[in-house]
Amino acid sequence: MIDNSETRPSVVVLGGGYAGFKLAKALDDIADVTLVDPSDTFMHNAASWRTLVEPDWLDRIFLPLDRLLTHGRFVRDQAVAVDGRQVTLASGGRLEPDYLVLATGSAYPFPAKSDVPDAEKTRARIREAHEALRGAERVLVVGAGPAGLELAGEIKAFFPAKRVTIADVAPDVLPGPFEQELRDELRAQLDQLGIELKLGSPLTELPAAAPATPASIAVTTQAGDKLTADIWFRCFGVVPRTGYLTGALAGARNGRGYVRVDKFLRAGGLDRVYAIGDIADADRDTVGSANAQADLVAGNIRSEITGAGEQAAYQQVPPMVIVPLGPEGGAGQLPGQGVFGAETAAGIKGRELFVDVYAGMFDA
Repeated sequence: MIDNSETRPSVVVLGGGYAGFKLAKALDDIADVTLVDPSDTFMHNAASWRTLVEPDWLDRIFLPLDRLLTHGRFVRDQAVAVDGRQVTLASGGRLEPDYLVLATGSAYPFPAKSDVPDAEKTRARIREAHEALRGAERVLVVGAGPAGLELAGEIKAFFPAKRVTIADVAPDVLPGPFEQELRDELRAQLDQLGIELKLGSPLTELPAAAPATPASIAVTTQAGDKLTADIWFRCFGVVPRTGYLTGALAGARNGRGYVRVDKFLRAGGLDRVYAIGDIADADRDTVGSANAQADLVAGNIRSEITGAGEQAAYQQVPPMVIVPLGPEGGAGQLPGQGVFGAETAAGIKGRELFVDVYAGMFDA
């Protein structure tokens, strides 16, 4: 237990994404929380595909990080070196808190995630991508995971005349630990939407043109299928943002760049240094696992501060996913609920994509 009779223990959270902002908010009442992120907004990435087809949604997915905390503070800056609990910021500032939480998330191809920290530039680029998409007759989506399926469904829901093809080396849609019934349901809906699937054979090379830009695209699968399009989107390639780690923490990264954590999500076994969300090797990279990890570490830090309760170990989140195919389509799989189709998927996620839920968290 930490003696906080005079000052509250300090917690620095690096990263204002799903895991980082949730943990920071959870400890705001009991610790001196500093949230650090290079952007001044949280981007609700789960709704980014909707903004591509309906840009009016752009006003709903960017939430100001300086409105998150009541007692703590938000610092717009970026960690350039972290060794143990010593943090060096791009501005030259240094932090050495009682607790450090690494939650810097992952990079993913635009426009599913932004690759610049400026919200206005991101908005402008999404609008440009929207115009490029509007002008395209044929669309190629490379990647048949949740992101690729959802993007294809959004495009056909809002632009039904467009020809959309999904290509993936995997033999079926939605690779991962999901029920075959879910894949079958999604494939049936994709077929009803007129989306063509080219699965089981890799492309000989990716298109030379930048994704989300207008171009004359012609690629070939190793099976010999020629695919043509006027625009393409890359829906694969998660890369954890851990390049700033130094010393022992750099050594805690595995071969793919994820941070090795113990059962309490401590990074490299270091005391009071945690890694959560997409950078941790604890689970699959999902919003659900990020939320679960934020809750667990926040609870453990709270227990240590107050001296009440036991430290809890992380348990991996059971396979769960909801894949909207436009506002009224899609399917999902949830623990205790099993596989469900379009009506339930639309009601839980597809219509509103949780935007109001997240907006309500930024009311400090």
